[in-house]
Amino acid sequence: MLRQRTLGQPVSAQGIGLHGGQRVLLCLRPAPADSGIIFCRTDLPPPNTVASQAAAVGDTRMASSISQGAVKISTVEHLMSALSGLGVDNARIELDGPEVPIMDGSAASFAYLIRSAGIAEQNAPKRFIEVLSPIEVRDGEKRARLDPYFGFRLQFSIDFQHPAIDQTGQEVCVDFAQTSFMEAVARARTFGFMKDVDMLRAKGLALGGSLSNAIVMDETRVLNPEGLRRPDEFAMHKALDALGDLYLLGRPLLASYSAYKSGHGLNNQLLRALVSQPQAWRERVFNDLSDAPAAWARQWSWE
Repeated sequence: MLRQRTLGQPVSAQGIGLHGGQRVLLCLRPAPADSGIIFCRTDLPPPNTVASQAAAVGDTRMASSISQGAVKISTVEHLMSALSGLGVDNARIELDGPEVPIMDGSAASFAYLIRSAGIAEQNAPKRFIEVLSPIEVRDGEKRARLDPYFGFRLQFSIDFQHPAIDQTGQEVCVDFAQTSFMEAVARARTFGFMKDVDMLRAKGLALGGSLSNAIVMDETRVLNPEGLRRPDEFAMHKALDALGDLYLLGRPLLASYSAYKSGHGLNNQLLRALVSQPQAWRERVFNDLSDAPAAWARQWSWE
């Protein structure tokens, strides 16, 4: 049986919120089978939890935020990407503030925490959402789409018309049957432009941003002294974001995702469109590993 997975033990770290600029303590804890990914604000009185699901996503300006009543947690996408990429089905995420810390701007720090905690298999089948027919959403020229696919694949195209970005790969395609999250996706950092800093901060955004947690560009070049981590880092980070956004569905997908200039808002619209069409998907489990897609047949390798 292809089993659900949780963390082997609790693990914690501190960091700064990208947008709020506040120091936050983050603790990842094991959770029971079929509980999903649950966020908990320890600085608030109960009820203070929010379950990962498409309907919980609210504010998508520059990040994905989830909420339940007065409880809100911002910038969840990089952590969700790491949980998805390492195949964690169930976890309790505790925060003593309103925002997941940005760490180095990628998912690598979260992946390190998960690997430090270890993975524990659970006595319950891993439950997938298998896409049966195409689902697409558009916003002008922007688009995002899910197609039937026996596995999980991400394809993302960008077009920022900026000299530093134009010199890099504008499209990435990651098939997890052929490569791993750690190898291809985890270390791609978020990015932004100096010209937007004052505007964002006037809106209460990017207050914790710096060269240590984002790729920053002026009108022509990357300002980070170390440069890029990989030639296609800009496009790959958008794929990293999409992986986290899609995992807010609450279940792993069996599907091929493709997008052009999509963002957090459009990704969430895509999930809501899928959920609203029950004939377009079904739940699927694999009682025999030999029947599972290649990526999961090897237990969603994190190497």
